[in-house]
Amino acid sequence: MSQSFLALGVSTPVVRALTALNIHEPFAVQTLVLPDALAGLDVLAEAPTGSGKTLAFGLPLVERVAGASGGRPSALVLVPTRELATQVAADLRPLAEAKGLRVATVYGGVALGPQAKKAKGAHVLVATPGRLHDLLERRLVVLDGVRVLVLDEADRMLDMGFKPQVDRILRTVPSNRQTLLFSATLAGPVSELARAYTDNASRFRAELPAEKRSGDIEHRFVPVTAEDKLDRLVEHLNAERGLALVFVRTKHGADKLARKLARRDITAAPMHGNLSQNQRERALARFESGHVTTLVATDVAARGLDVDDITHVINFDPPHGDEDYVHRVGRTGRAGRSGTGVTFVLPEQRNDVGRLAKRLGHGDQFEAAGMTVATKSRQGQPHRRRRR
Repeated sequence: MSQSFLALGVSTPVVRALTALNIHEPFAVQTLVLPDALAGLDVLAEAPTGSGKTLAFGLPLVERVAGASGGRPSALVLVPTRELATQVAADLRPLAEAKGLRVATVYGGVALGPQAKKAKGAHVLVATPGRLHDLLERRLVVLDGVRVLVLDEADRMLDMGFKPQVDRILRTVPSNRQTLLFSATLAGPVSELARAYTDNASRFRAELPAEKRSGDIEHRFVPVTAEDKLDRLVEHLNAERGLALVFVRTKHGADKLARKLARRDITAAPMHGNLSQNQRERALARFESGHVTTLVATDVAARGLDVDDITHVINFDPPHGDEDYVHRVGRTGRAGRSGTGVTFVLPEQRNDVGRLAKRLGHGDQFEAAGMTVATKSRQGQPHRRRRR
């Protein structure tokens, strides 16, 4: 039997707030992290999305900054995307209110001035690196009062190229802070980030709770031509029931494909970084409610979208690499449900996609579609006949 939140050191007002949210028992990552985090130690936690990591850093954050005076942030949570910023802030607000704390968000796509004003008066600031860096450069916010720093989904921040902004931001945060770093992996560049910005940190690894683990995902590879690619997509979307997430490589491509699908009587909406925050939130809300059954997205959605009911992910344009494929197709088969990942493959893409499929253990599915990877001799190298 797991320990209670009270037994782990969470205060009674915050436990009451959790109870009001129908949260009664801690997840594994919270049980692991809370004792050291509440004690003020630096923490490194390897924890995937859906493991309960927001409460694992959110609970010690509100406990440790409770009683802080207003006028400047006492806690900073850095996240990679706008969607995650709004989600984390929404999760933290009921806990913060139980301690008399205000939460503000800072991210791109909305007016800068109002955000800066709210950030100044907040105790807890949840921010994306790009917009926060902009505010710092304009001297619209100061971080010299930060006691607790959280780096959430640190691997994604690095993957998205935010390392320079993160370094600049962290140079303005007091060195005698507490740092809590959460990431899907603690290897590679993330380990270097951890060494630079944590001190004698406790290290933990947590899995997804059983009810959150991925169900079975079927992987399909479909040969197409430039002429019939759209028709094949429409066929797939009409044949399947449920919510479909379609990935393309460019923002313009997302807009264009969504319009083409609409002309084929398929309710579709684009999702990409050029949309304003309000536009993205409206599109996501319509998708989650089922009013829009197809979301046409760039890779911004592969790393920020958390919708349990997606039944199909279709790579209209194949991903650039293995990790992109995993993140994209990982948007289906969530919370124990089954799902399907479909990748369209043009003739000139067969070699690259075939190798990707083989590396990820889907080589049999690729070959079952009647496609093979050309040997070196078939790729333009001369084929030398053996002398007899």
